[in-house]
Amino acid sequence: MEISISKQQLAALPVAQFRGTIRVVDDTESVEYAIGRLRNADIIGFDTETRPSFKKGQSYNVALLQLSSDDECFLFRLNKIGMPEPLKKLLEDKEKQKVGLSIHDDFRNLHKTYDFEPEGFIELQQFATQWNIIDKSLSKLYGILFGKRLSKSQRLSNWESDQLAEAQQHYAALDAQACVEIYKHLNAGLFQPSESQYIIRQTDEEI
Repeated sequence: MEISISKQQLAALPVAQFRGTIRVVDDTESVEYAIGRLRNADIIGFDTETRPSFKKGQSYNVALLQLSSDDECFLFRLNKIGMPEPLKKLLEDKEKQKVGLSIHDDFRNLHKTYDFEPEGFIELQQFATQWNIIDKSLSKLYGILFGKRLSKSQRLSNWESDQLAEAQQHYAALDAQACVEIYKHLNAGLFQPSESQYIIRQTDEEI
């Protein structure tokens, strides 16, 4: 038995909304407060955003790093503050559980600029396979579990803008929060593969 949602099924789902508080961290004075709040969370959702490139050979460094609890997301503007020591220590803390999707791509991009050794991370792509889910994207995982889709309208926006638009903030925060929601939902045993409407059925020709 395999679980998968098609692009057409995903597109028909209602759009998910971020629920909680968003805090933009764009000065070093705000970092300690943010890290203190995050260390109180039982698990932290992780994601990054990079300014898109539309020219061949042109690339940008990671501009934004999102860390979210259940109901509070901090958007660290790395293009403005770099990676302060408290943030680096949190990413390297093997005792503090963090969860993300396609995290090795994020690490590779971050390592272009910053020297750190990530520890304590859970990869959702691998974790979800225990429930026979074969889809690898965050949007599809979220759609299968919660019947809602993550809007991608802001993905190619400029993450190095002087001020992040409200739509950008909600997009970035929801991606990190979604990682927490997916992990907790699966880990709590709330998803039963045999009851999913997205089981891939064999056709008569395949049987």
